[in-house]
Amino acid sequence: MKKKFLNIPKNMQAIEIEEFGKADNLKLCVRPTPQISNNQILIKVSFAGVNRPDILQRQGNYKVPEDASDLPGLEVSGIVVEKKGPNVKFDVGDKVCALCHGGGYAEYVAVDEGHCMPLPKSYSMAEAACIPETFITVWSNLFMRGKLQKNEKVLIHGGASGIGTTAIQLAKHFGAKIYATAGSDEKCHVVEKLGAIKCFNYKTKEFEKEINHLTNKQGVDVILDMVAGSYVSRNLKCLSINGRLVIIAVQGGIKDEVNFANIMIKRQTITGSTLRPQPSIKKTEYVNSLFKNAWEYLDKGKIKPIIQKEFLLRDASEAHKALEKGDHIGKFIMKVS
Repeated sequence: MKKKFLNIPKNMQAIEIEEFGKADNLKLCVRPTPQISNNQILIKVSFAGVNRPDILQRQGNYKVPEDASDLPGLEVSGIVVEKKGPNVKFDVGDKVCALCHGGGYAEYVAVDEGHCMPLPKSYSMAEAACIPETFITVWSNLFMRGKLQKNEKVLIHGGASGIGTTAIQLAKHFGAKIYATAGSDEKCHVVEKLGAIKCFNYKTKEFEKEINHLTNKQGVDVILDMVAGSYVSRNLKCLSINGRLVIIAVQGGIKDEVNFANIMIKRQTITGSTLRPQPSIKKTEYVNSLFKNAWEYLDKGKIKPIIQKEFLLRDASEAHKALEKGDHIGKFIMKVS
């Protein structure tokens, strides 16, 4: 079964990476509008989220899967304009947000129907574009992989980032006790207003010492870390017995020295993941789990993304520069149509 809007153009505007390197290498281009396969939908994109994996791809430091679009962009909101397959749960005209296998920086994107979600009732199109990559990264790592439970203590690094502000809100509504780090006193204040018991300015405080002081040397049960590098050994110093360290990015480097004897004695777990290379069926599992367990908080507006600034698609290079600068709170998005 195939349905579509009339007058879907053969070509579309998109942002391509002219060559790997600086942000100015992102260029507006014309590409053929994607053709959908079975069990896919075509989305006319309203907004696209801007994420650090997009920057890594632009720099040439994030390998694009062979079956993925070479265009950057991992999350969008928009309107379904075409569907293909008998079991597709969305109809032409539906407003959706979607986890993309690349290709989100464009007027149209083809997405597996299992990677799409309806707009939460209280969300605008702009807010919905902040959900897929960010919320699913947090949900799959902090709650599914990290198994964060009610009343457990969690440390969230990068608390003022898109990932951090999302993780703090979700952890708060599931009853966890939250600590965080951020790069300025202003950011720390915002993070504490969101729900952190205490946020530490990592430029002036040693978070591991502060955590151990506040927890009577018991440490935290779960750590969500996007830094890695030298943070790994520091994390382990304030991770509890049976604690779980979940690494989702390596902004601080890919290596560190750790004491394996202490890990064994304290029965700690170090794990991590990247989202994009995972199989389609696994991403569908993440989408379904997020929808089943957390969507009510989004529908009711109890959890909402913080949007720092909205750019136009043609200004993608400026959006990347803003994200790289690192003085934002929340997310950057791009208006496409």
